[in-house]
This record gives sequence, structure tokens and C-alpha cells, in this order.
Amino acid sequence: MIIPVKNCPDCGEPIKGRTDKKFCSDMCRNNFNNRLNSDSNSLIRNINNTLRRNRRILLELNPDGQTRVHKQKLVEKGFDFNYLTHTHKTVHGLIQFFCYDHGYTQLDRDFYNLFVEDGREK
Repeated sequence: MIIPVKNCPDCGEPIKGRTDKKFCSDMCRNNFNNRLNSDSNSLIRNINNTLRRNRRILLELNPDGQTRVHKQKLVEKGFDFNYLTHTHKTVHGLIQFFCYDHGYTQLDRDFYNLFVEDGREK
């Protein structure tokens, strides 16, 4: 029985060794998977960076898990209100905005209540 020669999907070289081997070397396997899993454009990477930065800011300004902060303080730290992971509407009709597990609600035009999701108002 003649076994067809497979070529490495990364470099195109013939693969030697086991019949179920997919790449000719660990370097080619890593190159292929890194290319496959990399953000194909900077949009996704930038969104993730902004979400992480927002979460870090909320964490920094809310060390005790519940605090009130002026909007200007969030803006000065670089918080971007356009990026969030999810929202929740309470039974009282209040919209809660979240950046992963850290949330905030707008109290009035200039103040926000910061909290951690475990302490979310129901």
C-alpha cells in the first residue's frame, strides 16, 4: 500500500514520520496556529484593550466594591463610555452597564454609582 505524501500546511514541505502528523515541525505548528488565532485586524484587539482598560479604571476607583464617583474622574482616567460588555435592567427600571464583572449606573448627569456584579441591585 502506498501512503500519499502530505505537505505541511505552514511551509509546504513534505511531512515525515507518523501518518497522522499534521506539521513537519513544532515551529511550523506554532506559526500556523499563531497566524490562525491572531486578530486578523486591529479592530478586535483595540476593542479588547479598551474593555480591559475600562475594567481596570472601575476597579481602581472602586476598591471597596461600592462607591459614587464624578463622571469627570472617569473621563480623566481614560474611561470610554462607548465600550461595555453587557447591560442589565433592574426591576426598578434602572439600567446597569457592565465591563465584565464591574458595573456602573448613572445617578444623575454627573455622578455614577460603581459596583461589582455580585452586589448588583435586583
